[in-house]
Amino acid sequence: MDVNDLRKGDAIILDGETYLVIDAHFHRAQQRKANVRTKLKNMIKGNMVEKTFASTETVEEADIAYKKAQYLYNEGNEYIFMILDNYEQVHVNEDILGDNKYYLLDNSEVDLQYINDEVTAVRFPIHVVLEVTYTEPGFKGDTTGTTLKPAKLETGIEVNVPLFINIGDKIKVDTRDDSYVERVNK
Repeated sequence: MDVNDLRKGDAIILDGETYLVIDAHFHRAQQRKANVRTKLKNMIKGNMVEKTFASTETVEEADIAYKKAQYLYNEGNEYIFMILDNYEQVHVNEDILGDNKYYLLDNSEVDLQYINDEVTAVRFPIHVVLEVTYTEPGFKGDTTGTTLKPAKLETGIEVNVPLFINIGDKIKVDTRDDSYVERVNK
C-alpha cells in the first residue's frame, strides 16, 4: 500500500508489528520532498508511535477482521467464546480482555477482532445492563442524581451511581469509561 493512501482506521505492518493508523497527513515543505506524517497505535502493546514516511514509500497492509462471538465461560485466565456463524470455540487470554472482563455475563455477545488470524482485541457493546449487588442506602427524597456513591455490580466491577440506586436495581453502564448511564426497569 502506498503511504499517500493511508487513512485513519487503516491497519499496517511495520517492523513485524501491527499498527492502527490514528492520523495521517500529507506534508510538503518548500524545496523538500513530500512526506506523510502519521500517528500509529500498536495493536498488541497499545503504545502510540509517530512516524514520518517519504511519500514514495510503501507499507504492508494488515488483514483485520471481526467475528461475532458469544461468551461461554472462563478457565483460569482463559476466556472461552463461541463464534456464532460456525460454532467454533476460541480461547482468549485475560491479558487481551483487561478490565473489560467485568462486562462479561453468560451468553454476552461481543466482536472478536482478528489481525492476521489471531485474536487481538474484544469489542463490547457501548452499553451493558448489570445488577447492583452492593451499595450504601440512599436518602429518601434525593432524586437529583448529582451526588454519586460507589456501587458493586454483579460481575465485580465498581461504578459510581446516583444516591437513589439500591441493591437489586439494574443499571446501564457505558463500557468506554465505566460510567453510569441510567437505571433500567426490571
